[in-house]
Amino acid sequence: MTSLPNPDNRPLLIGPPTGPEAPFPFRMEGKVISGFGRGSKELGIPTANLPVDDETTWIKNIDSGIYFGWASLKLPASHPNSVLYQKPPTSEPVMEPVSAAVPQQGQQSELSAKEEKEKDQQTGQWQIYPMVMSIGYNPFYKNTVRSAEVHVLEKFGADFYGVEMRLLITGFIRNEKDYSGLEALIADIEFDCEVARHSLARKGWRVRELGVVQGEEGGLDGGWLVR
Repeated sequence: MTSLPNPDNRPLLIGPPTGPEAPFPFRMEGKVISGFGRGSKELGIPTANLPVDDETTWIKNIDSGIYFGWASLKLPASHPNSVLYQKPPTSEPVMEPVSAAVPQQGQQSELSAKEEKEKDQQTGQWQIYPMVMSIGYNPFYKNTVRSAEVHVLEKFGADFYGVEMRLLITGFIRNEKDYSGLEALIADIEFDCEVARHSLARKGWRVRELGVVQGEEGGLDGGWLVR
């Protein structure tokens, strides 16, 4: 059950308890890119964007709308949500003397930071989360380019631009639509999130790679998410 408003009497569960039905699940992957910048600022619902390849058959033929499923992120060890993360020790800043070679040192530092970031991302570990996503043009914002915007159902301590993401899309929630105002849009998205949480909590929809949850293992093969 949920206490969220549901004026259209939408169901909280999508699909049968046994799991996704054909043609699902679909797969999608890529590095997280910057999007329109509206998710966190206007909606309070941060999204991660993936490039949409309309040459991929299922993406080309799929209806624009709201989908749900599982996302895996290869979070680097430096990310606060990574299972490999180690909080750095706090210490007093050390003042170093300024030398005439500061510009060169700055260039070296910039290069070193880039190399460290690349190395950090390479040593990341896949982590699985439930997600809800939109594929389409978002009529409320009048987008002219088809986009894939993913809302991972987890609170993150930092962004993850450039991180590899894989999606196992298990079902369709609803068609995209226009709204009379921002509040109606946010209310629908929040209900979409509840639909995803409730639907994915069932054994047939939960990926077994999450291990034992509430005394039982999931029945859905999510091996691709972590390979």
